[in-house]
Amino acid sequence: MYRLLNGLRVVEGASFIAAPSGGLHLLRLGAEVIRFDAIGGGPDYRRWPRAGNGASLYWESLNKGKRSVALDLGRPEGRELAVRIATAPGPNAGIFLTNYPVDGFLSHARLAAVRPDLITVRVMGWADGEAAMDYTVNSAVGIPLMTGPTSLGDIPVNHVLPAWDLLTGGYVAYAVLAAERHRRATGQGQEVRVPLSDVAITALGDLGQIAEVLTSGRDRPRMGNDLFGAFGRDFLTRDRQRLMLVAITARQWSGLVKALDLGAAVARLETELGVSFARDEGIRFEHRGRLFALVEAELARRPLAELLPAFERFGVCWSPYRTVKQAVEDDPRLVRDNPVFAPVAHPSGHSYPTPGSPISFSAGERAAPPRAPRLGEHTDLVLAEVLGLSSGEIGRLHDAGLAAGPAMD
Repeated sequence: MYRLLNGLRVVEGASFIAAPSGGLHLLRLGAEVIRFDAIGGGPDYRRWPRAGNGASLYWESLNKGKRSVALDLGRPEGRELAVRIATAPGPNAGIFLTNYPVDGFLSHARLAAVRPDLITVRVMGWADGEAAMDYTVNSAVGIPLMTGPTSLGDIPVNHVLPAWDLLTGGYVAYAVLAAERHRRATGQGQEVRVPLSDVAITALGDLGQIAEVLTSGRDRPRMGNDLFGAFGRDFLTRDRQRLMLVAITARQWSGLVKALDLGAAVARLETELGVSFARDEGIRFEHRGRLFALVEAELARRPLAELLPAFERFGVCWSPYRTVKQAVEDDPRLVRDNPVFAPVAHPSGHSYPTPGSPISFSAGERAAPPRAPRLGEHTDLVLAEVLGLSSGEIGRLHDAGLAAGPAMD
């Protein structure tokens, strides 16, 4: 947590990953993020993974540090409160993150009618308004058909990591900062739309994969665990430890060759093929089958403990394969000794290492990550501070069922 964006207020009306993660990025840099949900929680309030008591660790983790407001969004009066919070005055306010539909009570046109300089950043599935989620976008752009072993044929492999959601969250955060900078210079608000489909397909374009398909006339085939375009794959040691070895740069390649004492064998193969593996990663990829055989044989005769000193000495780029539990417990660099994490007690009743910002700023002091809110924990505070309502007015909203305080479940 840093204080670089202190004073900036962002209002979030969103569910699932992309928009809430964008709000979380901004909060970690010091922005105040106010999140409104339906009373009882939105569609992601009980999403897995859950704690043993049913509390969503997913919701808790994506919304830590945010101010939580619970409103009856099914009634016009509750929706009007949400609009008033999103459009509240102030030079550092008037920024709204959402994945609600383009039309409806949270349309930019309706919000801008209340506050003309409003910035709305809207996450969408497809740019034309068609619904989509990370997993449907992923299948639409072709990733599952180039993932997994060749033996699967045309059976797709869905990814586990919601990559497009997470990338979109990053785009959301910097779209807010760019639009806010534009507003400071011009006084103009705007709606910024960030479709998951565009994030995914532009990523493929930026990586050369669209050009690859169009210039070659064919799709990239499945390659299992082989690293495309360079040397890299999983290997087993003598004691059955599975490692990922990668050699993209010339230095990584020479270090691997030295660590495994393969200099003579690689030189003979270079002479036989009339190539040099030293500088061109593409050549190593083209002849990966022959090179894999050399590395496989060498690793198969050595246990991991014997390999480690050589790997460290020659700067080999490698990693063991771990489960998430093993990663958290076995490598202190990742969690236990990582200043990004600190133990925090959350409303689920669990205390666990909680991440702050993965970015380290030399100009600011890192603060401890905050706990997650209880649903509706800040309803009264926001209604009073942001909307200027009196305690009597707030009480009447509670009595009418339009606003709710902290959920106790």
